[in-house]
Amino acid sequence: MAEWSLVVPRREITTARGRHVFGGSRVPGVLDYAGHEFPDSAAMPWRVTPLGAITMILDFEPPVRSLPLSPVLGLRDRPLLVSQAGPARGITVALAPPAAHALFGLPLRLLANASVPASDLLGRDAGLLTEQLASAPGWATRFALLDDFLLPRVLSGPPLARPAQAAWHLLTSAPARVDAVAAEIGWTRQHLAVRFREQIGLSPRTAGRIARLHRAVSRIPTARSWAELAIRCGYADQSHLNRDFRGLTGCTPTEYVTG
Repeated sequence: MAEWSLVVPRREITTARGRHVFGGSRVPGVLDYAGHEFPDSAAMPWRVTPLGAITMILDFEPPVRSLPLSPVLGLRDRPLLVSQAGPARGITVALAPPAAHALFGLPLRLLANASVPASDLLGRDAGLLTEQLASAPGWATRFALLDDFLLPRVLSGPPLARPAQAAWHLLTSAPARVDAVAAEIGWTRQHLAVRFREQIGLSPRTAGRIARLHRAVSRIPTARSWAELAIRCGYADQSHLNRDFRGLTGCTPTEYVTG
């Protein structure tokens, strides 16, 4: 999975018994699809880190949870606490900001730190699509149906401003200073902060922090030490890594690995 993905303490992942099926997409800006099937279970708390993507969960069989039916989750600057019980079956669609902006046709600041029913954004099409996916004969067919639904809407939807797209790419593809990014796209730092938050939903600095966190998590298996990982991923030192990790996930790096 890409570096936008889920970061929760591993005990929460191993406790959740179910099946995931991942698939790619031919739609520009759709990062991937994740089908899921979970059996009936008692209430389980989840603490989810801010993601590097807008996610849309299409519920075939919705669990009992503290989110709306088929929720769209905007970019966040804090952990999301979710309680879930019962069986669950559906597909999660991970969208980069340009694709989400085109698909939903609104500034992404309106989705920041929010959970909105897909029907509020896509209207009746959300329910029709979910029914079609639920009755399809397998995950590969479902992923192809999603491509067919999303491709014309993403290609014809309103685009992000090109400088905002460029800033997102620069901030999330490698460690970068906000003032350097502003200079590269030809905006002042203040103008970048205003336009970026309006169109994408977070500050440029926060977008960079989230991307850096996910780079660090993906590199934990090959790191020789926390200090080495911190420097490798653009943190000032190990203390900086610890502070950022706790602020964005609610746990320390050690708690994530050993919890």
